[in-house]
Amino acid sequence: MKNYNYTTYAILGILTTGCRSGYDIKQLIDHSLNHFWKVSYGQIYPTLKTLVEDGLAEVQTSSQKGKPDRNEYFLTSKGIETLKSWLEEPIHQIPVERNEILLKLFFGRYQSKESSVSLLKEYKHKLEDRYLTYVSIEQAISKSKDKEKDSLFWLFTLDYGKRVTKAAIEWCTSTLEQISDQEA
Repeated sequence: MKNYNYTTYAILGILTTGCRSGYDIKQLIDHSLNHFWKVSYGQIYPTLKTLVEDGLAEVQTSSQKGKPDRNEYFLTSKGIETLKSWLEEPIHQIPVERNEILLKLFFGRYQSKESSVSLLKEYKHKLEDRYLTYVSIEQAISKSKDKEKDSLFWLFTLDYGKRVTKAAIEWCTSTLEQISDQEA
């Protein structure tokens, strides 16, 4: 079986959720996957084209009054089997985080303590906003969990995001305290 990139597998998975058009796929990515998996708009249509060419999906074009035609994509049995096969594979590596605040802090000796403190406070504030976003997403999913077969799994990934974000907030608090203690 042909190996695909992770974007391809992500879009195969998204097609199981009822998202059918490139626009719908992008909306789902922006509101859910984007918190842990980035896919650009420019990757979606070439990937959909590959899925169709490889027989993993079929495209149906529908007319819309006063709008351009809409292409809708549907998984084939080969597409479902490809997704299932990938899901059964072990992970190949632990994800590596690219984190600008950590990079800047690593070289923090060359920046003022005020700048370090300011960066950490700003980062902590953004993390707190992200945490609140996760809480509101969790509430929305929980309200509709009887309707969605995927809800339990969505909540698992959301819980991961909440826990990681909470740990990062705690790290900011601890690091700020250590910087403050260093000044004393």
